[in-house]
Amino acid sequence: MSQRVLLEEVSVGYGGTSVLDSLDLDLPAGSFTALLGPSGCGKSTVLGSVAGFVVPDGGRVTTGSAPVREPGPDRGVVFQHYALFPWRTARGNVEFALKRLGLPRGERRRRALAALAEVGLAQGAEKYPAQLSGGMQQRVALARALAAEPEVLLLDEPFGALDTLTRTRMQALLRELWQRRGTTVLFVTHDIDEALALAQRVVVLGGTPGRVLADHAVPEGPPDPDLRALIARHLHSLPTG
Repeated sequence: MSQRVLLEEVSVGYGGTSVLDSLDLDLPAGSFTALLGPSGCGKSTVLGSVAGFVVPDGGRVTTGSAPVREPGPDRGVVFQHYALFPWRTARGNVEFALKRLGLPRGERRRRALAALAEVGLAQGAEKYPAQLSGGMQQRVALARALAAEPEVLLLDEPFGALDTLTRTRMQALLRELWQRRGTTVLFVTHDIDEALALAQRVVVLGGTPGRVLADHAVPEGPPDPDLRALIARHLHSLPTG
């Protein structure tokens, strides 16, 4: 299942500072889009607007045909910091997130175990976060988002705290899950290589307030060095300081 995500003339400000100004972005149902840009350009604000955590000052955000006014189970979110309850097992963390759906206990357990198995953590279901590596904890966070069977998956630099090898493995897992499920994915990152390795499309955000600087389709196959160089030029053209 998947939904189209549409941002139309979205403006957001904090403390008198404009973060986004009349930003437009269209994510087709089932697409995988990387939102790339430097820190402070509004990437997380875009994601928060789609998630329902941020209420725009102007414009509108819709998923499917419904306006986004608050968080909902149709949108799963994964952050860089796992935010797991240390006193709950991996299964318990996933089950807890399903309580808002009003599912009976047996169904919550079934979904939690299925999601953990899908991310390759079936054997760690009864372990506590302190017994899991960083990569495993992020798998739990991903399972927690997937267990609700969202139509849109939002990820805010989810692999930024992982070592290089674990990060590469998690990228491969995410790509595999997307191909299997067909969920609409918005992936926020500041890493060009990560964006090109994962996404069908790279949207470059920059400036203050944030605006779309470039929008590139990513060809299938090995990374395109010319496209990487072009995106790098977009980023390097931004003012610093």
